[in-house]
Amino acid sequence: MIDQVRPADLAAWFAQNADATPVLLDVREPWELQTASVAPQGFTLVAIPMNEIPGRLAELSNGQSELRIACLCHHGARSQRVAAFLNQNGFDQLANVAGGIDAWSSHDPSVPRY
Repeated sequence: MIDQVRPADLAAWFAQNADATPVLLDVREPWELQTASVAPQGFTLVAIPMNEIPGRLAELSNGQSELRIACLCHHGARSQRVAAFLNQNGFDQLANVAGGIDAWSSHDPSVPRY
């Protein structure tokens, strides 16, 4: 099952497992990252465009089977697809950031909206 987590609730979702540093996986394109990005606060930020995920899965595991990964895109559709793909490939502590960076910008004025 893939949790749907609002940006404001992400820290609490990450805190459910304090044994490993959680990952926010941003699957947007490089130009999108330049337009709006988030600052890592209590998590590791990893940016891998959606189409590169299959070839770069090893970068996400780092030998940690209990890694918590929250996927982020613009509105939540791409990140949901990536979370489902990760789930099919053995990752089980997954969340989709509901509403994506667009929702994030609603509660964090430092993140531009596009």
